[in-house]
Amino acid sequence: MPYEKLSRRRYAVVFIDDVLYFVKPYRLTAYNGRMTEDKKMVKNEKFFPKRLARIRKEKGLTQQALADAVKIHITQLARYEGGTSQPTLDVIRKLAIVLKVSADELLFDETERQPSDDLKLQFEAVSRFPDEEKKIIKALLEGMILKHEAKRWASV
Repeated sequence: MPYEKLSRRRYAVVFIDDVLYFVKPYRLTAYNGRMTEDKKMVKNEKFFPKRLARIRKEKGLTQQALADAVKIHITQLARYEGGTSQPTLDVIRKLAIVLKVSADELLFDETERQPSDDLKLQFEAVSRFPDEEKKIIKALLEGMILKHEAKRWASV
């Protein structure tokens, strides 16, 4: 069970599965003692620093070169890669541009944001449809998603 303590710097110290996390308290919410999506997100945040460092090295950049290109201090970049600080949306955007990757690639694991294989094939087929038919399929998907979300929220 997670343990939370608010520090003087307005960060929460959280122990989850014997791992210590420093996170902003607004991300911490409990519901009936179970780990919520917010806390799952906190647990997944430990992968961003590793992913950022891996992509930087794959692109052949030093920390100094990346920091200069993004116009941040090297110490701040080291904090991002060390997992002690979280970049702002603007910095994530700049990192993605300089590293020539999508923000999704920086933030999410390959399996977190991809459709299943059978849906990939269907989306590829739909991408070859005329624009008018694409609009119809998009409207149908949006309607189904809204219907599903309404059912999900009604059961909470």
